[in-house]
Amino acid sequence: MITKEYLNSLIERAYKEDVGDGDHSSLCCIDKNEKGNAFLLVKQKGIIAGVEVAKEVFNYFSKDIKVHVYFNDGQLVNPGDIVLEVSGPQLEILTAERTVLNFMQRMSGIATETNRYVQETKGFKTKILDTRKTTPGLRLIEKEAVRIGGGHNHRIGLYDMIMLKDNHIDFAGTIEKAIIMANDYLKIKNLKLKIEIETRSINDVEEVLRVGQVNRIMLDNFSPELTRKAVELINGKFEVESSGGITIENIRTYAECGVDYISVGAITHQIKSLDLSLKAV
Repeated sequence: MITKEYLNSLIERAYKEDVGDGDHSSLCCIDKNEKGNAFLLVKQKGIIAGVEVAKEVFNYFSKDIKVHVYFNDGQLVNPGDIVLEVSGPQLEILTAERTVLNFMQRMSGIATETNRYVQETKGFKTKILDTRKTTPGLRLIEKEAVRIGGGHNHRIGLYDMIMLKDNHIDFAGTIEKAIIMANDYLKIKNLKLKIEIETRSINDVEEVLRVGQVNRIMLDNFSPELTRKAVELINGKFEVESSGGITIENIRTYAECGVDYISVGAITHQIKSLDLSLKAV
């Protein structure tokens, strides 16, 4: 999902943002010819993510920095673990430090939180989905972290799926009109995109079942009882996604209802970065 071009562009922006006209703190006291080593230390239990990104960051900052990896993306780490070790010019290692940590701490926090939800739904067919509630400019990085944590990516943006939400339906007039217009649009534009539609009640679900022509039905803010009823009504005719009001405490109850997907915005926009640090040897 993350292309080399995208990642290089992201790292370049991060470099310019942090370094500006120079890392004066390091330049004033570090000899540019001195070599050194440093290791990335884990200070909090979690799922590590961003190792591959870190390798690209170090490479961007200096071709002379060598990276030796001990833990790969997706592995469980504990306090005291060393994820990777770097060797090379001391100046470049110090200049790259914060950019590496910023990427890895956030990605690891997302992967760790995602994995908590995944573990809660273990034993059921339900897949955990992310949403578009991401940091502007960092969406692909954050969605990659979700995948590393065992979750699945929903649509990447507005362009790769038709998702008819409450406002679309209200502006269109009815569920039926919104669905018909969506299908007509796909034919006219010669596009092959899946259609998902949001429902706010059992009556909405029944209306979608009557009209058809969609791929997935979202149950928005349904109670577990109503979710169970909706799943029975849909009876496998369409994919079913639960969304809204779902937390780590109640997600298993929703998975038990038999939904195919549960989307959770919190795994990208309400997370705490994993505590990591880079230590010179």
